[in-house]
Amino acid sequence: MRIDIITVVPDILKSPFEASILQRAIEKGLVEIHLHNLRDYTTDNYKQIDDYQFGGGAGMVMMIEPIDKCISELKSEREYNEVIYMTPDGATLNQKTANSLSLSENIIILCGHYKGVDQRVRDQFITKEISIGDYVLSGGELGAAVLCDSIIRLIPGVLGNETSALTDSFQDNLLAPPVYTRPSEYKGWEVPSILTSGNLPKIEEWRENQAYERTKKLRPDLLDDE
Repeated sequence: MRIDIITVVPDILKSPFEASILQRAIEKGLVEIHLHNLRDYTTDNYKQIDDYQFGGGAGMVMMIEPIDKCISELKSEREYNEVIYMTPDGATLNQKTANSLSLSENIIILCGHYKGVDQRVRDQFITKEISIGDYVLSGGELGAAVLCDSIIRLIPGVLGNETSALTDSFQDNLLAPPVYTRPSEYKGWEVPSILTSGNLPKIEEWRENQAYERTKKLRPDLLDDE
């Protein structure tokens, strides 16, 4: 998989891909991450990528021309499954979306900034708009990092145990059950005996029941989606 990220502040996006699981995925050749500084696609000496909005109002708007040049250059080199715009008013990212995008070969992610992008960018180039929640950040870079992490960890070979991602919360509209590790007793707090019994069918039954009860208590809306 190749992910091209278009941003005004590429330095923000370097560190998430230089450690842990994402770094190993890149080193294994399972994913390529390419950062593109939008200012490199401007034509003036000031590297301007934003301007005042027509009709007046507070906040600057990202201009269409440098975005068009960047996306067009990338598309001239390869085909892309999606061109994604990170924006607070997009569809909220969920596990289903991450699962679907993890099957892609090439993705472009455009990070919003300032008041947003010229609407013509959204009309002409964007195929999917994604938000990571109902709140506003200074730019789409952190959201892009979250999106990338949620996608990359699903690519076969990225995680040490292939079944790990399949048992995460939300994969089956349920929260994950509680997990424990050694020691089995600490300060009088004991691990449920069923987990040390060795009875695998009973352990799976316990996990399924715990997952359902946790979901019912904490996220009943997930059960409504079934």
